[in-house]
Amino acid sequence: MERKRAELIADELESLIFQGHYKDGARLDEVQLAEKFEVSRTPIREALQRLSLSGLVEQIPRRGVFVRQPGPVELLEMFEVMAELEAASARLAATRITDEALAELHAANARCEEAVAAQDYDGYYQENAGFHAMLYRQSGNSFLEQECLRLYRRLQPFRRVQLRLRGRLKQSMSEHKMVVAALEEGDGAKAADVIRAHVAVQGEKFHHLMASLKQVAE
Repeated sequence: MERKRAELIADELESLIFQGHYKDGARLDEVQLAEKFEVSRTPIREALQRLSLSGLVEQIPRRGVFVRQPGPVELLEMFEVMAELEAASARLAATRITDEALAELHAANARCEEAVAAQDYDGYYQENAGFHAMLYRQSGNSFLEQECLRLYRRLQPFRRVQLRLRGRLKQSMSEHKMVVAALEEGDGAKAADVIRAHVAVQGEKFHHLMASLKQVAE
């Protein structure tokens, strides 16, 4: 129960940071946050640790926890690397993926479609994360899988927020289907191209969303 509460608090803090309530460099005080969310400091610490893993905040010894928003160039560079890592995973998976894994990807897509129909952004994100994790695993390269997961966690808040753009859920769903179709055909080049574009679009869409959020905050 405590773990779930920490995750909910982390999600809420993500939204507040993106909406401009906490600016870049702002200090996040555990006591104030505990009062705000009406909880003990334990779930607050866990929530801040989760945000630290994604890089959205930075924990500085003896000073505290501070918001760290990457600049546009740094963010685009991270998405660029993420796109290439996922492309490599898809290319390798095209010749290594099992029938069981293909069935799992289809099942994940079915759950994603249910979330799209319900306009359940958080539900879609969870199923989307599982889809990508399966893709990394089916590359058959454990080092590549771990690097993908590490950067995915770093970009998690940014990948989550871009799904709220109008029409993005359906577009993402369509791209997922194209990836699976390419994998079924054993077409590594096509699978790599589709997933590369899928991830690269997220970076571009995120910047459009951040611009709109900034206007609202101002």
